[in-house]
Amino acid sequence: MPRVDTKLFYGCAFEVHGETPRGVQWNSVDNQEVRFRVLREFLSPDLSGLTLVDAGCGFGDLYLYLTRQGEVVGRYIGIDVMAPMVEAARRRTGCEILLCDILDESSELPPADVYLCSGAMNTFTRKETRCFIERCLDASRLGFVFNLLKGWNTSTIYNLYLPREIRALARELGVDCEIREGYLATDFSAAFWKNGREG
Repeated sequence: MPRVDTKLFYGCAFEVHGETPRGVQWNSVDNQEVRFRVLREFLSPDLSGLTLVDAGCGFGDLYLYLTRQGEVVGRYIGIDVMAPMVEAARRRTGCEILLCDILDESSELPPADVYLCSGAMNTFTRKETRCFIERCLDASRLGFVFNLLKGWNTSTIYNLYLPREIRALARELGVDCEIREGYLATDFSAAFWKNGREG
């Protein structure tokens, strides 16, 4: 059983708030962009030679954030399970945006240097989280960079982890792990690298 109905959870937010951070269940632009900044800090200084896949891309806000920072991405591909978000992301970014459920193991994921995910795992079960991480890792050449909500796994809605649990998962999967905390009280970010630090 999924923790929540993803399409209902995000669909209702989209109907009420439109193409805004609240439309993808973020509290504010500032919170969303703090998370983007931390994910970006894991990557090499020059993105121009990299293919990045944004897993759970929503409206393509990560790409738009990078563009506003003057970043040039070699190739950006977005993936989302919500058709209205895919349509919005295509229009807003002009990039390749795929309608795809990453948790559907019959779906073929595009190869990339690095997969990134900001917030898309926040309503998953533990089983779904592991599946999502493994599938993104498998499709990446270098690794997977993501954030999670921090805390004990006691919420009936949100997917909460402790950083030590993610370090343990990295050991199980045989990858190197970097963790960043302290930028928001209820959040942390991780990078799983296949062959040491990216770039």
